[in-house]
Amino acid sequence: MKVTVVGAGAVGASCAEYIAIKNFASEVVILDIKEGYAEGKAMDLMQTASLNGFDTKIKGSTNDYAKTANSDVCVITSGIPRKPGMTREELIGINAGIVKSVSASLIEHSPNTIIIVVSNPMDTMTYLVHKTTGLPKNRIIGMGGALDSARFKYRLAEALSAPISDVDGMVIGGHSDKGMVPLTRLATRNSVPVSEFISDERLNQVKEDTKVGGATLTKLLGTSAWYAPGAAVSGMVQAIACDTKKIFPCSALLDGEYGLSDLCIGVPVVLGKDGIESIVEIDLNDAEKEHIQESAAGVSKTNGLLEL
Repeated sequence: MKVTVVGAGAVGASCAEYIAIKNFASEVVILDIKEGYAEGKAMDLMQTASLNGFDTKIKGSTNDYAKTANSDVCVITSGIPRKPGMTREELIGINAGIVKSVSASLIEHSPNTIIIVVSNPMDTMTYLVHKTTGLPKNRIIGMGGALDSARFKYRLAEALSAPISDVDGMVIGGHSDKGMVPLTRLATRNSVPVSEFISDERLNQVKEDTKVGGATLTKLLGTSAWYAPGAAVSGMVQAIACDTKKIFPCSALLDGEYGLSDLCIGVPVVLGKDGIESIVEIDLNDAEKEHIQESAAGVSKTNGLLEL
C-alpha cells in the first residue's frame, strides 16, 4: 500500500504521521512545491519511527510526481489555508487552479489511484476533480464529514460529561459553517438518544458549536487546524487500505441520492478497497431534509464560481 500526500504543511504532515503510526501502509510519499520542505518533513517523521514503533517508509519530494507513481491512494491537501474571518468559499480562486493541476499530475503517474480531497472549499474542490479527471465517481472522495463528525462527537461528549468512546453522532451536508447538518436526533450515548441526557437547548448549542468548529480553531490558531483533519484523513485511508467497509460521512458525487444530483456533498458512505463502495441513504425527517436541501443550494452556488 503506497499513499501520496500532496502538501507538506501542517495538515499534510499530520496526515502522513497518523498513517505511518497506524502502520498499515508500506510507503508514504509527501510532496510539496517548496524546495526541501517535504524532504525535511519526511526525514523528521522517519526519525520518530523507532520511537513510535512503525515500519512505514516516509519519503519527501519537491514537486517530482514521478516519485508518487503507482500510489493506491492520493490525498490532496495543497492550497492556501483559511485565515481568521475568512470563509472556506473565499479560497476558491487560488485553490481551484492548484487542485486541478495536482490531480492531473497524480493521475498521470497513478491512473488507478483513489483521490481524497482535503483542500477548501472541499465540496467544490471534490466536484472539480470529478469534472476534470474522468475518474470513476467511487474513486474521488471529499474529506469533510469525517472531520465534522469528530468535532460533533467532541462537543457531544463535552455536553454529556461522558467519555467520547460512549458517544456516536454524524454530520452530513456541506463542509461549511452554514452548510453542516449535525444529526442531533440520531446522536446517541451508548445507543441511548442523547436527548435523554441533555436539554434541547443544550443540544442546539452543541449543533451550533459544531458548525463553527473550524472557524473557532482558525480564530484561536490564526490558521486552519491540522491534528483532527490529519486524523480524519488517516481513518479514511485506513478504511480503504484495509478494506474495512467502515461508514464515514464523506463528500460524494450524488446521482439522485437524497434527492440531489450533479454535486458533491457530505453523506454517509461505505469505504473499502474500491473507495466509495456504496452511499447509505438515511431516513431523514422533514426538517433534516430541508436543511440538506439548503446546504446543497449553497454548495451549488459555490460550484457556479468554478471555471470548468
